[in-house]
Amino acid sequence: MSADATIVLDAEAMRRTLVRVAHEIVEKNPVAESSAGIALVGIHRRGAVLAHRLHALTSELLDTDVPFGELDIAFYRDDLGIRPSAPVVHSTQLQFPLEGRTIVIVDDVLYTGRTARAAIDAIFDFGRPARIQLAVMVDRGHRELPIRPDYVGKNLPTSRQQRVNVHVRELDGVDEVTIGPAVPWLEMTGGWR
Repeated sequence: MSADATIVLDAEAMRRTLVRVAHEIVEKNPVAESSAGIALVGIHRRGAVLAHRLHALTSELLDTDVPFGELDIAFYRDDLGIRPSAPVVHSTQLQFPLEGRTIVIVDDVLYTGRTARAAIDAIFDFGRPARIQLAVMVDRGHRELPIRPDYVGKNLPTSRQQRVNVHVRELDGVDEVTIGPAVPWLEMTGGWR
């Protein structure tokens, strides 16, 4: 964490938030309403980590192994031409049929809605689910597209001059959500999440 960032959620608050979101997912998606059930799909990188944690929680609540996948949206983004560097590409892992299933896309921060739109486009290249839902750790507002999350860990109103970071121990060595000043390239491009 940078010296000028403020911790909004610590590790324990993040854990409690994920438990709450897992309960909400299970409650909103009764098994009887979907022939194929739910699946969790995390957007690389931090969304995939959060989805993996939600996978464990929802599988325990439902007493069954909920399908889990990881999605790379690098080539579905609409800002490829204005980004300062080439995208880092991760593998997409969707080892289950999407047809008839409720897909819960998981991401760390919802900002403009463009990442969620790219994820939806990518999902439909792999199949046609019955419905798609969106779960995010933080909703910071400033939408540019008509995208609304179904599950929100924390609503965090921000200015465009601020940066929200979700850190996960698997990648960053610590679980926390921080808010601080914007990163310079985000100021140039207007950000994208």
